[in-house]
Amino acid sequence: MASTENTKKPIFYGWYVCAATMFIGFVVIGARNSFGVFVVPMSEEFEWNRFTVSIAAALGVLVNGVSQPFMGQVFDRTGGRKMILISLVVLGSGVVLLSLTFHILFLVFMFGIVVSMAQSGPALSNTAALMSRWFKRQRGTAISVNSAALSLGGLIMVPFSMYLLQATNWRVAWIALGLIVLATLPMAYLFLHERPEKKGLFPDGDPDPDLDGGSGRRRSGTGPLEVTSWRQAFKSAPIWQLSGSYLVCGMTTTVLAVHFIPFAIDDRGLSGSTAATIFGYMMGLNILGVLGAGRLSDKIGGTKNWLALVYFVRGIAYILLVSIDSVAGLWIFATVAGFSWIATVPLTSSLTAEVYGLKAMGTISGISFMFHSIGGFGSILLAGLLFDISGSYTLPFALVGSLLFPAALSAFTIKEKKYSARYQTSLPTAAAAGD
Repeated sequence: MASTENTKKPIFYGWYVCAATMFIGFVVIGARNSFGVFVVPMSEEFEWNRFTVSIAAALGVLVNGVSQPFMGQVFDRTGGRKMILISLVVLGSGVVLLSLTFHILFLVFMFGIVVSMAQSGPALSNTAALMSRWFKRQRGTAISVNSAALSLGGLIMVPFSMYLLQATNWRVAWIALGLIVLATLPMAYLFLHERPEKKGLFPDGDPDPDLDGGSGRRRSGTGPLEVTSWRQAFKSAPIWQLSGSYLVCGMTTTVLAVHFIPFAIDDRGLSGSTAATIFGYMMGLNILGVLGAGRLSDKIGGTKNWLALVYFVRGIAYILLVSIDSVAGLWIFATVAGFSWIATVPLTSSLTAEVYGLKAMGTISGISFMFHSIGGFGSILLAGLLFDISGSYTLPFALVGSLLFPAALSAFTIKEKKYSARYQTSLPTAAAAGD
């Protein structure tokens, strides 16, 4: 018995870091995605039209995206622990202050600028870069576990926010969400660490690679496009293919985070609680999708193929959303879309790391996510404007959904085997570069 206990391998500390980032992201992203819950009650109290309230949400997406590269640079230079802690303080306080909203300009400033900029600190682009430092062989799996935060936020936090709102009022609900964000500070302080080396460890908990006889063969090579500066990355095609697809990803997910619940209420006649339940169900299924995407990427490979499939499936889901005019149609859409919602994040992040390396990963991921946010900014405003004009969300949803098919093609045509470190050997980079 003693011999068994002595040989039992302890849990790699990186998984504790992963669990902490997932929980923090779950709360942070959940609070942000709950904005859709507040659209109808705040609009009714202040007599705002849908486009007006969409300005605050759209600006928030844009500010969040534009600030991502700068936060990514801070992450690359400092490791990001202090940045994440400070961001959580500002974010939680800002969400609490949303309870004081009295004018659209206050909402635009507080949510559109303060809250959204603070959310860039613990954003998935930075925590995915952190996971890339702690994991190598299991990078896709770790990033997918971390990315499941977005799904959990929709599954639990959005229905919880609706419950708070219906049990109290929208002001009390904002206060409660802000306090929950602030409650993550102790976890962030205790468990977030920059690199495995600072704990005397190596990625994945593996032994010293200099002493290992080449067991990490799948990822031991260096890709021909590995960079030390983000500027170098944007001189090559893969990052533009990834970012272009990510632009469409942002258009098709962010618009639903803001307008799906109003769509279910106004276009399909559902109650607020039922709409939030369907949204939560969709996020719950996505936990399976995001975890499966990362695992398949690690075990089977062909990351760009899985990424293209995710975009294609989401495109099919949008066709179902606009063509089936019933409550059942919403459940069908949620079922199909659920598996593809966040699956793009681990696939995009892991492929970016494998092509361009880790030295500028935070900045590169931040810029790539900026494309995601620019897409979301445009689609949120478009949906709000076209709803005010037509009284329906069908047209904007059809427009943004149609872009998913060229996004799938863009991802599919990435030359992964030529550029990804996964498919290189330990030969000098120059040899690979001449391929």
